[in-house]
Amino acid sequence: MIQLTRLNGKSFSLNALFIEVVESFPDTTITLTNSHKYVVKESEQEVCKKIELFYHKINVLSLRKGSEVLDDE
Repeated sequence: MIQLTRLNGKSFSLNALFIEVVESFPDTTITLTNSHKYVVKESEQEVCKKIELFYHKINVLSLRKGSEVLDDE
């Protein structure tokens, strides 16, 4: 789950595994795989970074060298 902020200032958690599209027009809009949309205060770049960190945390993204998994922490 990633922490985001609605335009009214209320924070909420969103399961990043269901995010399909992140767009800016000009507010950042997140579209989920079920077509639900969320408009958030964070920039598109901030949301993408949070998604990347979440994927890394749950080991969806990892660095590989050959067949060996490298932990970059």
